Amino acid sequence: MKKVYLSLGSNLGDREAMLLAALRALESPRLHILRVSPTYETEPMDVPGQHWFLNLVAEAETDLFPSQLLHRTAKVEAQLGRRRIAPKGPRTIDIDILLFGNAILTTPALEIPHPRFRGRRFVLAPLADLAPDLRDPVTRKNVRELLADLRGQAVRKYVR
Repeated sequence: MKKVYLSLGSNLGDREAMLLAALRALESPRLHILRVSPTYETEPMDVPGQHWFLNLVAEAETDLFPSQLLHRTAKVEAQLGRRRIAPKGPRTIDIDILLFGNAILTTPALEIPHPRFRGRRFVLAPLADLAPDLRDPVTRKNVRELLADLRGQAVRKYVR
């Protein structure tokens, strides 16, 4: 079993319910959610004027291969109404594979670690809640260091 970290985000509809539905849908005999970070409310980064996102990070164990995990996350996104109409636009749910053990993988369909996770406070803040000493296999910096190096983007812990 490999330990993986997944980033989940939503800015359409009942955002909190969508995150919970995605976590339930991901759970299977081959993918077990171990821990979930607190939820953060985050400012959209690339496309202004959208609703703010709710984001969290899930730590899981899986015996799936990376491509199988990507297929699984895409299937859950589709089940929960994700439509890829505008790049980085509003979405019911977004699930990204951040880290897959210590794997470094680059294919046309998938890059692990996620190529932009180091520059996203909405990923690093919840990831730091779960695993502040976890090391990026590329830079060898831990999550706490990556977060300290980051500037900009408003995030706040979400309170109902």
